[in-house]
Amino acid sequence: MKYCSTCGHLVEQRIPEGDNRHRYVCVSCETIHYQNPRIVAGTVPIWQGKILLCRRAIEPRYGYWTLPAGFMENAETTIEAAERETREEALAEVDIEGLYSIIDVPHINQVHMFYRATLKNGEFGAGEESLESQLFALDDIPWNELSFPTVRKTLELFLEDFRKESFSVHVQDIRHPMSSSTRRD
Repeated sequence: MKYCSTCGHLVEQRIPEGDNRHRYVCVSCETIHYQNPRIVAGTVPIWQGKILLCRRAIEPRYGYWTLPAGFMENAETTIEAAERETREEALAEVDIEGLYSIIDVPHINQVHMFYRATLKNGEFGAGEESLESQLFALDDIPWNELSFPTVRKTLELFLEDFRKESFSVHVQDIRHPMSSSTRRD
């Protein structure tokens, strides 16, 4: 950040009075520009015991499989964001069954939230950000072609819970894409 979005003057990084972190602060109007984590919301959509995945048509990770998810927009709830992303990426309507996983990804300033969901009518397709979408039997998930560590972790947890026939909310973090997650649930 170079310029203040309030008055257009230069900003500098400093710790504002009463704070403990470096922030961008306008040298003219003193506006503090906070930068906070972004929320990614999505679903684990199920239909007749199979999981719906989308093959990405955008970077990053073009061509890899993912759960339908994306950045939350202003003025929407996390459930609304998850439903919207599922509709946009998989052309699917879902019934949300509950929060499933919250995965903090501090090295990229994101929080990923996935909801368990059931396809309303079994219909799906490929939205603008997807090359295709497909239902996968639990034993046929393309593990070597998954897009992101948060997707992999959520699917691993889902398979464990599915086999136990008991679903709970999982809270975890992934501190670096090459390291394993730290379990907190």
